[in-house]
Amino acid sequence: MKGLLVLEDGTTFEGEGFGAAATVVGEVCFNTSMAGYQEVLTDPSYHEQIVTMTAAEVGNTGTNDADDQSRRPWVAGFVVRELSPVVSSWRAEDDLDGYLRRHGVPGVAEIDTRALTRRLRDRGAQRGALSTEMDDPAELVRRARAWPGLVGRDIAGEVSTPEPYTWGLEDVRRRLRGGHAAGAERGLPD
Repeated sequence: MKGLLVLEDGTTFEGEGFGAAATVVGEVCFNTSMAGYQEVLTDPSYHEQIVTMTAAEVGNTGTNDADDQSRRPWVAGFVVRELSPVVSSWRAEDDLDGYLRRHGVPGVAEIDTRALTRRLRDRGAQRGALSTEMDDPAELVRRARAWPGLVGRDIAGEVSTPEPYTWGLEDVRRRLRGGHAAGAERGLPD
């Protein structure tokens, strides 16, 4: 499936869509982490943002429930240079494409993320629209420009947990044991 990322200034990036078939708007930003893409996806500070990863290839370790930082992905959309065709971690429960599909998050691969990152670095974050279901750049620019943005909005209540809860080392151990059990079922080392 085709994927488009359009910035409010009209800059258009065409690539390969993955994840959910959807159209989203948000603030386009970048993350320079070389690893930990699942943690980025589930970090509440990225709510309503279209995150561009600067690492050359993303998705090689797949995803698993133990690595989520919160109850769901918060990014509006996800942009990568190359989506790994192989998942190589014994802890993986799903590939990145399936994970994003399951959570309703669209992604675009085969984008020149270096050029996009330079543009954002030089001009600042921009409103943008990402789509894996429509191919009209003018309509996407219109949607990006119509989005109110994040400045001055109080979105903490949207990402905060509805009720207090306790989280500790035993919870981490329990989640990891579940991952180890899944790996053992597939004949992988503990």
